[in-house]
Amino acid sequence: MNSIIKELSLIGIVPVIKIEDPENAAPLAGALSRGGLPCAEVTFRTSAAKEAISIIVKEYPDMLVGAGTVLTKEQVDDAIEAGARFIVTPGFNPEIVDYCLSKNIPIVPGINNPSGIEQALARGLDVVKFFPAEQSGGVKMIKAMSAPYGAVKFMPTGGINPSNIRDYLAFNKILCCGGSWMVDAKLIASKDFDGIEKLVREAVDTMLGLKFRHVGINSCCSEKADECADFLNKAFSFELDKRSASTFAGAQLEIMNSEGRGTHGHIAIETQNVERAVYHLGRRGVKFDMDSAKYDQSGAMTFIYLSEEINGFAYHLVK
Repeated sequence: MNSIIKELSLIGIVPVIKIEDPENAAPLAGALSRGGLPCAEVTFRTSAAKEAISIIVKEYPDMLVGAGTVLTKEQVDDAIEAGARFIVTPGFNPEIVDYCLSKNIPIVPGINNPSGIEQALARGLDVVKFFPAEQSGGVKMIKAMSAPYGAVKFMPTGGINPSNIRDYLAFNKILCCGGSWMVDAKLIASKDFDGIEKLVREAVDTMLGLKFRHVGINSCCSEKADECADFLNKAFSFELDKRSASTFAGAQLEIMNSEGRGTHGHIAIETQNVERAVYHLGRRGVKFDMDSAKYDQSGAMTFIYLSEEINGFAYHLVK
């Protein structure tokens, strides 16, 4: 997978921004980065797009900046000159796609039907923008179209919001989503960059869906674990689920058969996408024990421990 495409996948949400005043470019980029989305698709819907991209690239070199709503070869050239690292188009224009390929810049062309997918595949592309997403049938349409095109990934854009972002990203053929609800034009015009940062943080939290899953309690041996589990069953009628290394009493109490990880035990945090959560929590300063990671048959990360325990408990993420 192309490194830029891989990074887009980890970020998960690509803020689609329209900048009227280049002076807003740097503070807006700062709000995006601090909020947790070090990425921007700057649309060529205004004459300020090229300058805005150039400013963001200069002031925030670690941000992944692309150009959107690219309709002409001249705009492709302007985007590349400004430092854009990828191009997004609203539709599939063969001339523009071929021109981007000749320039060796990643292109994510817009489609909303199988014919568009086949045009992309004919040019060796396996990532397409699905636009306008909600108006074109949403995630149900993507699932239907993806059936005969198993290698294709989608970046739906158009109508994505906090209420449906997780439904889209739950489907493994969706690479990331483009969205603009956290970068509303009114907030940009009023220079409410603190408000934008707050909305970005909320968008990341919504996407990750982090929530408490269960607590694991260490025992010295399986006999003590059985005693504890039996007590919880008799006293509170918690249904027991005996497994090889532990027994669950209800859904949220795991009694370990031995002294497991953590001084007292562990706490499990659920997330929709473990690898994406590792990326975003890592940006917040959380460190992970990569040797503890587990993967499913497709190679997707499903489990990982944080490096340090907190107040006597180890923590792990689980899908």
